[in-house]
Amino acid sequence: MTTQNIEALRNKKAFICDMDGVIYHGNRLLPNVTEFVNWLINEDKKFLFLTNSSERAPRELAQKLARMGLDVSEDHFYTSALATASFLASQCPNGSAYVIGEPGLVNALYSAGISMNDYNPDYVVFGETRSLSYEKIERAVRLVSAGAKLIGTNTDLTAPSESGIIPACRAMISPIEMATGKQAYFIGKPNPLIMRHALKTLGCHRVDTAIIGDRMDTDIISGIESELDTVLVLSGVSTQETIKMFPYSPKYVLKDVGDILPD
Repeated sequence: MTTQNIEALRNKKAFICDMDGVIYHGNRLLPNVTEFVNWLINEDKKFLFLTNSSERAPRELAQKLARMGLDVSEDHFYTSALATASFLASQCPNGSAYVIGEPGLVNALYSAGISMNDYNPDYVVFGETRSLSYEKIERAVRLVSAGAKLIGTNTDLTAPSESGIIPACRAMISPIEMATGKQAYFIGKPNPLIMRHALKTLGCHRVDTAIIGDRMDTDIISGIESELDTVLVLSGVSTQETIKMFPYSPKYVLKDVGDILPD
């Protein structure tokens, strides 16, 4: 499904892999993923699962893959929650935040020295959550209007699930932006910040690394802007038809990660 030399891709020293739509949908492992991960390990490739999701900590993500039959240690995971926590700690050491999100985000912020504050925080931080309420939106609007800076963990409008497409961070934070007239600053892909964190974690140069993702608007543009070779797999959000909607192209277009494996 690509005209580029697949051997050049196989010879990369490191791979940054998205998770939703590349490795799994919800709690269902996608085809050929087990074989692909085994190939990465057997070939002694460096690899990092980089997810825009902020809901789970690396340990939980490792446990989730373990339940699906994949044994991957937690140091192979990096999330938008960790990148967000790192950014806030560098911008405002020992700052405070009102957080709308799941434990993965809250714990990452705590670990980075950010305290929880629903009265006069430095930041309002928003990540994916299934417990969003009007009360939380109302409080966030009030705090941002009073001067708190609005931070989103990622710009994903939607996410793939077992039952189809569901709303994600960018869609869910929009009522706060619209009500306050303030634009959020988003940390996850395609922000180059998270890509630099990923490369630093891998200890690898960009020319030796490829990024594999299922989204043109986050994964592929992240790779292009960070000068990595880009691999779009058609197992998630983007399709052959939607590729044409964008003014840039991935280097490789594959059915799924199994297409990377040698015959």
